[in-house]
Amino acid sequence: MAKGKTDARTPIGLKCSKCGKMTRRHTQKNTKNTTDKLEIKKYCPFCKSVQVFKETKIGK
Repeated sequence: MAKGKTDARTPIGLKCSKCGKMTRRHTQKNTKNTTDKLEIKKYCPFCKSVQVFKETKIGK
């Protein structure tokens, strides 16, 4: 039997901290283990360099 989904993973979006443009960076985070906002270094195609991306909400 397949078990139901019981983890607390929620989809989030990532926004560049330098230029502020919302890029197509989507990921998931476990809200039980990580309660604060995520900050990940990623490549920004608008800045053309590696920048810090901060967590934002994804609109439906």
